[in-house]
Amino acid sequence: METAGIDAAAFEKSALIPAIAQDETTGQVLLLAYVNREALELTRKTHTAWFWSRSRKELWNKGATSGNFLHVSQIRIDCDGDTLLYLCRPDGPACHTGNVSCFYREIPLER
Repeated sequence: METAGIDAAAFEKSALIPAIAQDETTGQVLLLAYVNREALELTRKTHTAWFWSRSRKELWNKGATSGNFLHVSQIRIDCDGDTLLYLCRPDGPACHTGNVSCFYREIPLER
């Protein structure tokens, strides 16, 4: 199956490629997850973010359990053709902890 806009080599290098979800209004990075071809095609068709759960080894529609769907308005691909950016309108917190973003913890830089 050919995935529009994706270099065929992207999925040949790895069955999973990273996808960053970003709030289209605030610009805040919400999460990073992985997609396979099927997850990407489901995202393109449903306009909600689908990922591949590496821990559960199954497709995952973000929000199916929590109700906090990520409505994807645009998909961008990086210059190497192997990382995706989903511009989204979130229904609620993106993180399973209840935080808006999965990136809420900071590691201090050494001084």
